[in-house]
Amino acid sequence: MDKKKKILIIIPAYNEEENILKTYETIISHNKKYNTHFDVIVINDGSTDNTLEICKNNNIPIVPLVHNLGIGGAVQTGYKYALENDYDIAVQFDGDGQHDVSYIDNIISPIIEEQCDFVIGSRFVAKTENNFHSTLMRRVGIKLISYFIKIKTKKRIYDTTSGFRAANKKIIKIFADDYPLEYPEPITNTTVLKKGFRVLEVPVLMHERENGVSSIGSWKSVYYMINVIFNILMCE
Repeated sequence: MDKKKKILIIIPAYNEEENILKTYETIISHNKKYNTHFDVIVINDGSTDNTLEICKNNNIPIVPLVHNLGIGGAVQTGYKYALENDYDIAVQFDGDGQHDVSYIDNIISPIIEEQCDFVIGSRFVAKTENNFHSTLMRRVGIKLISYFIKIKTKKRIYDTTSGFRAANKKIIKIFADDYPLEYPEPITNTTVLKKGFRVLEVPVLMHERENGVSSIGSWKSVYYMINVIFNILMCE
């Protein structure tokens, strides 16, 4: 791994008091074990629980947002931080225990080796024993979204809603300047492809979130899918 590259892990967090410390500690343990140098910034998205206090009490680097901006606003804040601090690569990483730190090297390596500009950690590009099993409705929705992204861009993205992603400096600049507040993963995947950037999916394992509740409930799935598809078709 190229240790000259400045790498930032962006962790958006909303009411993750049960997960955030463990998530942070797994990254620090990985740094010590493998001599990696991943910096971390937690974007506290106006949490109403003890997420902010836990981060402060454990010296976890944090940007505290006064109001809840939603996942899009929180992640964009992370990209703004990456741009302002001149990071070479920014990695999106969930604070709920779903993402596995051991796959970060796999996600950033293609960017370091200049094979691509943007990498998506995917559950669906290789047949693996994944610990994460989404609902049938969500799997159907992901396939439909994938189909419409291909219609729009002529390129196939399999794991359209994965939030485990890495971006180079060019993409960091784009996302810091403009990032969708709603449906950010499928919309940004489409936008990056439309702009002609090189996008690669690499296989990862994901886990069920250990505590708390996902921000997208099953009852929202149909509404989510329809709106995502509409927004994909509107992408320039």
